[in-house]
Amino acid sequence: MVKRTSLAGDSCPIARALDVFGDWWSLLIIRDASLGCRRFGEFQTSLGLAKNILATRLRTLVERGILKMIPASDGSAYQEYVLSPKGRGIFPILVALRQWSEEFDEHPNEIDTFLVDRENGKPVQKLALYSQDGRLLSAADTTLKPRAAAKRARRVPA
Repeated sequence: MVKRTSLAGDSCPIARALDVFGDWWSLLIIRDASLGCRRFGEFQTSLGLAKNILATRLRTLVERGILKMIPASDGSAYQEYVLSPKGRGIFPILVALRQWSEEFDEHPNEIDTFLVDRENGKPVQKLALYSQDGRLLSAADTTLKPRAAAKRARRVPA
């Protein structure tokens, strides 16, 4: 088995975030938790993931503070998984991935759902990035600026 390289100490915030999520299964677990899955069996039924892999992913998401375990809502001896505030903070990332796929997928007709505002049933607007003064920004309108106190522990590519 190949050991995964940790990006936890990388100076890039995107790499650090990917280290927390781990892989696509973890993002799909977070997606399902945001849609109301709470029990191991619900995640397994939804994802079709082997029990050992699902157990490992759930444990990692709990250890990283994305999910938390609470007593089962039905009073049984089981535990349920719910998103922590850190986990709920991933929602805009999931929306961005969804909207990117809806726009650029080669077979958009195969996507069977779209995201709507629960209050009025209308599709949500596409996520956009705005400057502090309200201007719509594109990648060409942004740049990276070093933090004054940032430690430069950047990995050197091989």
